Amino acid sequence: MFTLKEFKKKNKVLIQNFSSLTILQVSQYVFPLITFPYLVRVLSPEGYGLVAFANAFVNYFTVLTDYGFNLSATKDISINRENNVKIKQIFSSVLTVRLILFVLSIVIVIPIVFTFSKFHKDLEIYLISFMAVLGTTIFPVWFFQGVEKMKFITIISVLVKILWVVSVFLFVTHKNDLVNLVILNSASSILIGIISLAVIKIKFNVSFSFPDSECIKKQFIEGWHYFLSTASISLYTTSTTFILGLFASDATVGYFSAADKIRYAVQNIMGTASRTVFPHIAMEFKKSYESGISFIRKFSISLGGFMLVVSILLFIFAKQIVLIVLGPEYAESIILLRIISFLPLVIFLSNVAGIQTMLNLGYKKEFAKIIFISAIFSIMMSIILVPVFLAIGTAITVLLTEILVTSQMILFLRKKKIKVLTISG
Repeated sequence: MFTLKEFKKKNKVLIQNFSSLTILQVSQYVFPLITFPYLVRVLSPEGYGLVAFANAFVNYFTVLTDYGFNLSATKDISINRENNVKIKQIFSSVLTVRLILFVLSIVIVIPIVFTFSKFHKDLEIYLISFMAVLGTTIFPVWFFQGVEKMKFITIISVLVKILWVVSVFLFVTHKNDLVNLVILNSASSILIGIISLAVIKIKFNVSFSFPDSECIKKQFIEGWHYFLSTASISLYTTSTTFILGLFASDATVGYFSAADKIRYAVQNIMGTASRTVFPHIAMEFKKSYESGISFIRKFSISLGGFMLVVSILLFIFAKQIVLIVLGPEYAESIILLRIISFLPLVIFLSNVAGIQTMLNLGYKKEFAKIIFISAIFSIMMSIILVPVFLAIGTAITVLLTEILVTSQMILFLRKKKIKVLTISG
């Protein structure tokens, strides 16, 4: 039986990376939350909605340039971490593919923003927002994950985010400072990427060199299936805001995006817990099937009850929360928050059934199929409901889509006679 000291010594690298990843995730959640109440007031619903719509538009190209490399390249780097020649080859080929996809993104974006009036009237906002894609393109998080040195990107990201928060309060003081905000957003993204590349060059002695066509082709092939999964998820998480922006005013997008931001903040209460238990559940299943199922049941009952209470409170106090966090100018967000108030509970259940159970039991294809079907459903519902009901239609679409995701996963587990959302077997 290991003592705590022996456990720490044996799992030193794992603990360090887990700590770094936790700090990184918390910082990505906390820093925007600090500026959120300030920005929604300064920018007004119109300004906040325009930024939210621009971010939704840009996110499509972020997904394209990521191309699933955060999974496939991480694995590739990890397997070959002792071979510096191979590491350089992987680093260069992945970065090349991402830059190729970034150039392709430019080719797609330019005609869109210059042709359609929806984009052309705020051309500066969209073009500057798009530059954040360059930052995510050159940000090699997959490299640091692969070599298990997450502390470097944690330090870089936290320091740049602190600088971003200070800059927001200094340079975004009026609703006309919208351009300043998107400049700061894109600049921080690019800065993180540049510093990370410098660290890789200096600390790991890995520099870029032009790869041959076979290496590039290999990375395209290996990342394809991961890309399909991430693209499907993006379709039903991002497209709702984007489609709303095509039919509604910037202010309407602002009302929905602000309400959804509150929902997401509440939902993130269970985010860290879910990420933490995932590898633990994998180990429980390794011991025995019964051990894994037992742990998931305990987890779902304990945290599920808490998320139910949180969702009920979010529904009951939606008005007070909106007025305090967003201000009276966002009164239209109240009904939207009530519609999506039970999403934290619904998404928790889908997390238990899908991430914690299906993926840990190896049902990856079935999981991806459910996500794809739900993405198509989300787009269809948006096309039907949003033109008529606008933000309310978007909120209903998001709720129905997540209910569909959860119900499909639960039904799949029941067909397989896997009972994780019941008190007894």
